[in-house]
Amino acid sequence: MGIELNEPALRQARSLVRDGKVVRDDRDAWSEAAPTADEENAFIERDGWTAYSHWHLGKDPDEDPRTKQAYSFPYGDFRRVHRAGVISGESRAGQYDHLEIRDALRALLELIDADSS
Repeated sequence: MGIELNEPALRQARSLVRDGKVVRDDRDAWSEAAPTADEENAFIERDGWTAYSHWHLGKDPDEDPRTKQAYSFPYGDFRRVHRAGVISGESRAGQYDHLEIRDALRALLELIDADSS
């Protein structure tokens, strides 16, 4: 089936942006801001797989939902949306023809940028 848009994650991302929980960083900052494997593991241990899934706009229904392989296109650091993560994800989604995810990330970026003006 392939990777599809994770609607609960998109709702959470929009809500976080509306609540001002955004880091307005540049694209290149994502490599430093993205959670490490240890941070991901700690988050999963503390908050569970469903909460973890809500930080990823892509999900693969063919993968076990209790594995990291099931989720892709992270957009934040488990507290805030990172503009850099949104930009990075939009680019990757377009590159690999995940057009629905690309478009959702583009709309999220527009929401972030409109909120900052």
